[in-house]
Amino acid sequence: MHKLLSHKFLILLVITCCFSAHSQVLRKRTTLLMGGRFDISIVAKDSLTAEQNINEVITEITRIENLISDWKPDSQVSQVNQNAGIKPIKVDREVFELTQRALKLSEITNGGFDVSFAAMDRIWKFDGSMTEMPSAEAIKKSVEKVGYKNIILDSVQSTIFLKLKGMKIGFGALGEGYATDKCRTMMIAKGIEAGIVNGSGDMSTWGKQPNGQPWKIGITNPFKPEKLLAVVTLNQGAVTTSGSYEKFVIFNGKRYSHIINPATGYPATGLCSVTVFGPNAETANGLSTSMMVLGQTEGLLLLQKFPDYSCVMITDNGKVIKSKNFSIKKFKAKL
Repeated sequence: MHKLLSHKFLILLVITCCFSAHSQVLRKRTTLLMGGRFDISIVAKDSLTAEQNINEVITEITRIENLISDWKPDSQVSQVNQNAGIKPIKVDREVFELTQRALKLSEITNGGFDVSFAAMDRIWKFDGSMTEMPSAEAIKKSVEKVGYKNIILDSVQSTIFLKLKGMKIGFGALGEGYATDKCRTMMIAKGIEAGIVNGSGDMSTWGKQPNGQPWKIGITNPFKPEKLLAVVTLNQGAVTTSGSYEKFVIFNGKRYSHIINPATGYPATGLCSVTVFGPNAETANGLSTSMMVLGQTEGLLLLQKFPDYSCVMITDNGKVIKSKNFSIKKFKAKL
């Protein structure tokens, strides 16, 4: 899945204790799905049940991947992209509603988030090869095919139409969060009382550890990746992090992130990490991505429209900023 807009790191670590006071066991598995790493933890009455449910989670993520991954040529999203400027494509209601929510976020952020970012030209290089900034003309041209206002949704027919040839939609900034939320809902409906699905740093949690304690989530220090910034506890909820501190360029003393603003074609500046907490990972993921692009002031204003979500931002110069509604007790960042 394209990740031009949002680069997420495996910086959310599950810190567990396997002592069981309730005749439950914890089983974990790591696998590659949706173009990234998934860490799946399930608490169940016995090892066999836990492993069987991990298999079901993997099957569900694979199903979602086959629907929405824009790099799979036979996915529904790829079919939409291949018919850009040609005709509307009928999609499953699930894909339609995910696109609908992504379009709404695109509108709320005035294009700071844009589900059509997948068509962006990759003119910025963050591998050390760039010696000067791209020209203003090249930057403008790079986003010519990006524009959520050119996406036409037909709710009655369940179709998606991209008006311009060359347009593309992509869920690299929402897909993993959506998948983790779907798996959590599925497991709770089955009676699985606790677990975590962590998709490339988009994490959905529910229940408690076998010892009855809340899940402990370690957030890595962006300036010292081998150390933790903080440890937070979660029961049922979600946490996602978007960051840019591994890939950036500096021109004329200014730091440019590899996360590109799809509305302008210019890299985001000012923040190196945004972690968002809330009820579901899809929304948290969209918010953390958007806030990286919008920056500190506009990002916090955006978050106010989502009162169930809170955040911790880290600026390029190491300042830690928490939203006013941040309520996690005993949070102390160690940079």
